[in-house]
Amino acid sequence: MLTGSEMGVVDENAAALGVPRKQLMESSGHAVAQAIRTIADPGEQVVIVAGRGNNGGDALVAARFLDDYDLRVLLLGRPGAISTTIARENWDALQHAEYPTETVRDSSALNLGTPDIVIDAMLGTGIAGDLREPAATAAEAMNESDATVLSVDVPSGLDAETGRLADNAVDPDHVVTFHDTKPGLPALDVPVTVADIGIPEAAELFVERGDLSRLERDPASHKGDNGEVLVVGGGPYTGAPALSAQAALRGGADLVRVACPAVVAREIQSYSENLIVRPFDGDHLAPPHVDRLAELAADHDTLILGPGLGDTDATLDAVADLLSGFEGTAVVDADALSVVPDVETDAELICTPHQGELLGMGGETAEDWRERADLVESFAAEIGHTLLVKGPYDIVSNGERTRVGRTGNPGMTVGGTGDVLAGVTGALACGQDPLDAAAIAAYTVGSVGDRVVDDRGYGLVATDLLDEIPSVLWQQEAEA
Repeated sequence: MLTGSEMGVVDENAAALGVPRKQLMESSGHAVAQAIRTIADPGEQVVIVAGRGNNGGDALVAARFLDDYDLRVLLLGRPGAISTTIARENWDALQHAEYPTETVRDSSALNLGTPDIVIDAMLGTGIAGDLREPAATAAEAMNESDATVLSVDVPSGLDAETGRLADNAVDPDHVVTFHDTKPGLPALDVPVTVADIGIPEAAELFVERGDLSRLERDPASHKGDNGEVLVVGGGPYTGAPALSAQAALRGGADLVRVACPAVVAREIQSYSENLIVRPFDGDHLAPPHVDRLAELAADHDTLILGPGLGDTDATLDAVADLLSGFEGTAVVDADALSVVPDVETDAELICTPHQGELLGMGGETAEDWRERADLVESFAAEIGHTLLVKGPYDIVSNGERTRVGRTGNPGMTVGGTGDVLAGVTGALACGQDPLDAAAIAAYTVGSVGDRVVDDRGYGLVATDLLDEIPSVLWQQEAEA
C-alpha cells in the first residue's frame, strides 16, 4: 500500500529512471479503458467527469480507447486552467480528433444525463477534505444516478494519506487504481483493480530525485521550526564535529550546537561563526558528562553522536549511558557505533557505518550489493534501528523497508565525507522518518560529491561539499 505522497515520489523516481509521467498517464488511461470494458457493453453511454489535474488526464487518455461507446467527456473548469502539461496535451488531443467534449464552468451547468457508466476522474491522490464546487455537485449527481460509477485511482473525496472519506465523497461501484493500492480503498467494500502501469520496481528501491519531493519548508516558519540539532563530538579530533555541524546547517536545520571537550572548544568555534559551542570539562567525553548532555539533547530535535569522539573506554561508556537514557532521534557515527548493538534504548537510532564499521558492530557484508542489501536489512531488524551502510551502493534499511543509493564516487573516500553525511542526516531527521532522512541524505551527499568531481576532478576535501548541499537538497523546493 502506498499513500498519495509516496506514489508521487515513485512517479518522479520512475521519470528519473527513464519512464516519464506522460508514458505512465498513457498506461493509466489504457487501464481505465480496460476496466470500463469489463463493466459496460459496447454502445452503452459512458460519461467521463474529468478534473483539471493528472487524475483527469488519465481519463482523457481513456476516452481515446472508447470508440465503441456512446461517449461524453465533461471537463470541470476552463481548459486553460488544466494544471499540468501532459493533461492539457491529452485534452488538446481530444479536441483535434473531435471527440465529444464539454466544459462545466460552474455547478449549475452540470448535466450528467442518464448514462450507463460514469467515470469519476475529478480529484486524485493529492487532495484532502470535503469536496468543493463544482466537484461537490458532480459527486452528488453521480451518487444519485442509476449509473455504475467507476473512480480513477481513488474516489474523489478520499484522502489518500489517511484513508479518510469526506462526507460528500463519490460513492463508487468500482475503482481502478495504479501500481499499488491506497489507504482507504480496502474499506470501501467495492471491487478495486490495481493496474500495472509500467513503473519499474527500481522506482521504489533506488533513491532518486523524487525522494526530494518529501521535503518542504513552511513559508511562515520561525527560527527553530525547521529543526535544532546537537552534535556531541570532538576531543581527539576537531574537524569532524565541525563538519557535521556545518553540514546540518546546510541540510536545513535552523540551529546547530556542538557539545565538545573544553580543550578543543575554541578550535571548533574557529571553523565557523555559525557554530554554537557548548563545552564540557576535560579533554574527552566521559560518564560524568552524561547527565548534562542528556538534558541538552532533550531540548533538540536530533542528536548526532560520534564525530571525532575517539574510542577510549570512558568515552564509549559515556556513549552507552547517553543512548540508554535517550528517547529522541539520534544519528550515531564513527567510534560510537560500536556500542549500539549492546545498548537498550527507546531512542530512534540512525547508524551510519562504512562496511568495516558494520562488521565491527556484528553485521555482515558482501561484494554484491543485492546480497549486501539483504544482509543489512536482516541486521537492521536484529538491532531494531535504521542503518545507512556507506559504499559504492549505499544501503539504507530499518529492517522492513530497504532503499539503495547510487550517487557518489571514489573521490569521496577522503576523510570527513562521512561527517558531512551524518550532519545532513541529522538535519533531515528533524522532520523526516529516519529511513527517509538517511536515504535522502545519502543521495544528496553523493550527488554533491559527483558535482564536485565533475567540476574539479578527484582530490576533493570534505569542506568542498558543504556549499553545494543546499543546491541539491533544496533546489526542488525553491523552484516550487
